[in-house]
Amino acid sequence: MRAIVAERYGGLDALALVDRPEPEPGPADVRIAVKAASLNPLDFKIREGKLKLVLDLKPPIALGCDVAGVVDAVGANAKRFRAGDEVYVRLEKNRMGGLADKVCADEAVVAAKPAKATFEEAAAIPLAALTSLQALREAAGLTKGQRVLIHAGAGGVGSLAIQLGKILGLHVATTTSTKNVGFCRELGADEVIDYTKHEPLPTELDAVFDTLGGDSELASIAACRRGGVVVGVGGMPDGAFAKARLPAFARPVVWLATRKRRNAARAAGVRFTYLFMRPDGAELAELASWIDAGTLKPIVHRTFPLADFRDAFAELERGRARGKIVLSM
Repeated sequence: MRAIVAERYGGLDALALVDRPEPEPGPADVRIAVKAASLNPLDFKIREGKLKLVLDLKPPIALGCDVAGVVDAVGANAKRFRAGDEVYVRLEKNRMGGLADKVCADEAVVAAKPAKATFEEAAAIPLAALTSLQALREAAGLTKGQRVLIHAGAGGVGSLAIQLGKILGLHVATTTSTKNVGFCRELGADEVIDYTKHEPLPTELDAVFDTLGGDSELASIAACRRGGVVVGVGGMPDGAFAKARLPAFARPVVWLATRKRRNAARAAGVRFTYLFMRPDGAELAELASWIDAGTLKPIVHRTFPLADFRDAFAELERGRARGKIVLSM
């Protein structure tokens, strides 16, 4: 079968389309004939070697974690799906490789594809929507009527986070560029801050979902009320994540690198938490119900054929996409 791998750490030239054996499903697995797979910044960060400490992967590395397709085989103990079922999934972190003709996943992280979504639309959902839902509902613990700022509202994560914020009954503010102000309002944002015009962030927020990292985290902390929370996914991890997931030698590095952020949060009375999302089939089923009800809309920026994978990665890495970039098999 065809599969895209990073043959070494590096740039676009490190990518290759290779032939690999079809995976065999384990006892609790389903095997999926992939119809579409989406790209995420995670994919090029892995290729560039930026996640070596978090994910123990060695080249050649099979890339891709979001897929939609049709079940073509099941393991002996798998009970939830059968051959012919249309499904979608965010693959387990140690079993990536969704940019391929076939892939296996534990049935617990798989869900039935939204009936009203194409395979390309379904593939655009898992990582970005699960990250958003877990950030808003679990990590931030937000409830109806509370105010949240979502950075980069036109992006793959932000465009879904805005919609999910409204589904959860939140007052949603977002940041974006001038050309995407109207787009973010159409998604449901109550307030849109045009960062290209240096418009100020709202203040006294209950939470900020920060997808950018770096200096944005400090601005996000300043925008929160005392007792508020900033959920970060784009920058450095926090101490709890470092202790649980990183080798001992890396923890002091994280501690020193995040000192300014910790001090700012302490002074403002704001909690900062780092989210490393988890694959979850039950939450994917919940997301599918919202898509079929018409309250959550997948946003596909552009679809590329598998053979044009380098062009697709180049488009992703420009950082200008509205929604997700998808590869069609």
